[in-house]
Amino acid sequence: MSLDNILWLGYVLIEAAVVVLLTFRRVWRLLPVFCIYCVWDLLSNAGGLASVTFYPGAYNLTTYFIQTAIDSALLLGVLVELAWSVLRPIRASLPRFTILVVAVVILGAGAAIWPFASLPGLATSTSVGRLIGHMQQTVAILRIGFFLLLAACSQLLSIGWRDRELQVATGLGFYSLVSLGAAILSSHQENVNQYLHLNQFVIASFLLALLYWVYCFAQKEAQRREFTPQMQNLLLAVAGVARAERTALSSSTTAAGRFPEK
Repeated sequence: MSLDNILWLGYVLIEAAVVVLLTFRRVWRLLPVFCIYCVWDLLSNAGGLASVTFYPGAYNLTTYFIQTAIDSALLLGVLVELAWSVLRPIRASLPRFTILVVAVVILGAGAAIWPFASLPGLATSTSVGRLIGHMQQTVAILRIGFFLLLAACSQLLSIGWRDRELQVATGLGFYSLVSLGAAILSSHQENVNQYLHLNQFVIASFLLALLYWVYCFAQKEAQRREFTPQMQNLLLAVAGVARAERTALSSSTTAAGRFPEK
């Protein structure tokens, strides 16, 4: 068995342990989208390993594109879920549409990153290959930015390294940072063996992220702390402004419909 397949097999086995711990700790109650992503990633990688081993022709660029598209959509959902979960202490006081605002902000950030996520090596790739690379790098940059923002604001948001939100973001951020760095380096490599070594390094980095999650989820979740009064007032004030603008927009739309122009 090649080193790539050994790393891939280790990836599948450790991720299976993560899924077991997520179920045992009932993390699916707090972060259902993240749990769905882990199950999907486990199944897709197990299927990919089996395909490469027994049916090499079945795992092609089209299959990889579909897998990448689903991965990217789920990871965007995970980021929305993490942001919404961070707001747990005051969610009862927030408008119902706040989660939609969070989703729009994250999708908007992804759209802003998209034009700049093209690496030099993608120019010579096929159209499907360029699209795959664009999706991967956009979501990777978004995950890194989300982790850095969450870590920088951890004191203000009253979260620490024992909170599930920061644990998940840390694993995703570490892997994304390594994969993005490897993608930048690989775009300047002319030797195929050097590219393969970089790919093995990326797989090993995600193995480390999975081992970190195994360590984290093997422990009980820390009790979530309340926001500081200053932070709580600030977030509620922002939510109040958003609610007022939405109400004003709704009222103006209703008035325009009631009194149409002649």
